[in-house]
Amino acid sequence: MKNLYIVALFRFKENYLMDAYELLKKLVSETRKEEGCLQYDLVEDRENKGVFFIVELWETHEHHYKHSTTEHLSDFRAQSASMLEETAQVYKGYKSF
Repeated sequence: MKNLYIVALFRFKENYLMDAYELLKKLVSETRKEEGCLQYDLVEDRENKGVFFIVELWETHEHHYKHSTTEHLSDFRAQSASMLEETAQVYKGYKSF
């Protein structure tokens, strides 16, 4: 089985940055406890205010699938929806070199 790499990009409205940051921190903390989660890091874009991305590494695709059904991810999606400038962009892949 190959490890699954993911980058999720979020663009939050400026007036929600503090609330968004707290939601993201909670999501990261809970996700890091999940089986198969090898990396789950929150990164704030240094040049674009309100832009965050999560760099993920999962042991397998199946572990990521289980993550997609967790309550903390569902809560994050519901609570952050109105704070986002646009729908999150998610890129998934396998290491090629």
